[in-house]
Amino acid sequence: MATETGRFEWDTGEIAAALKISNEDVRAYFTDGRRVSFLLERRIAYDVLHGSLASSEGAGYDVLDEHGRKWEVRSISRQGIYFCPSYMVGSGRAFDEPGFLEKLAAIEGYIVSDIQRFPSVPYWVIRAGVVKRWWDQGRLGTASKISRERALSLLREM
Repeated sequence: MATETGRFEWDTGEIAAALKISNEDVRAYFTDGRRVSFLLERRIAYDVLHGSLASSEGAGYDVLDEHGRKWEVRSISRQGIYFCPSYMVGSGRAFDEPGFLEKLAAIEGYIVSDIQRFPSVPYWVIRAGVVKRWWDQGRLGTASKISRERALSLLREM
């Protein structure tokens, strides 16, 4: 596997004690991309990029770095990972290639975390140009959502 850019370390016992929940519940929460994304966005914005959160949930990006560049935060979960905008993912939503390509042109890149490795979560900084190359090569499937195995394979090649 490619050497990660960095790693987030958490103490499940401390989290469980602070929240008064079981270690199993902590693990379930921190390995669910929909739930842990709010925490990861903050860690990445403040600790990794030395920047800030997007001004709103509908901003079209998740975080700004210290230079004002826009980044998306994504998690590799059991189900995999997607690179298209969030508004294209979910029930009744459809992938739109022009919208995806607009997204790539508007952001600096992605910070991708392997949440399945919790409590020691590696992350990678992936520039938008790399994701665009993967798309052009047909390596992101037809809707930019790929399996966990494919994502880890692409990271190994970086």
